[in-house]
Parts: sequence; structure tokens; C-alpha cells
Amino acid sequence: MIGVPESHSGWTFITSHARVLAAIADNPNVRMRDIAARCRLTERAISRIISDLEQAGYLSHTREGRTNTYRVEPDKVLRHPAEAGLPVASLLSLLVQDETERTRTPVTRR
Repeated sequence: MIGVPESHSGWTFITSHARVLAAIADNPNVRMRDIAARCRLTERAISRIISDLEQAGYLSHTREGRTNTYRVEPDKVLRHPAEAGLPVASLLSLLVQDETERTRTPVTRR
């Protein structure tokens, strides 16, 4: 990936759950290993996060042969009281657009 920062410790602005949901929203047929690479997490962590998202009703999947096809529930509201009433689609529209732009446009360093 172009312009991807090195690994770091400490906090980040976007949670792993949001990153995984954005990766799935960007490609409903994405493989867990590809999500793991994109989000810089282990496949085991991705599996746990997908399970969390499904249990909370943000995500569902159907199995087609060896492939999962995911469906994001865009009208499901975000969990934190500070975002009460804000649908997940609002967050994803920012994250998916940003990821698409970031992979298309090379980052110039000074």
C-alpha cells in the first residue's frame, strides 16, 4: 500500500471494528486474509471482530461454496450515546471513500 504508516503503539482515531466494517462495505466478498492485511490485524482478530459485528446486527453473511458474501446493515445506528441516531452508513461513507482515494492517489512526502 502506498502511504501506509509504519506500525505504532498507542491510540488511533478509528477502531478495528470500524476498519473491518469499512473493508467489508468496500468489498462484500472480501476474504478474511485480505481484511487482515488491509487492517493490519491477524485473521483470528478479524474472525472475532466479524462475530462481534454479526452479533450486534451490523453485519450478516451468506455462504456461497467456499466464499462468504457479507451484507452491512446501513441503517443500524452507532452504539455510543454520543452518536445516538447516526447510522453506520454515515461513518462508512467517509471511511470507504477515504480508503478508495488513499489507494488511488500516491502520497507525496516532504
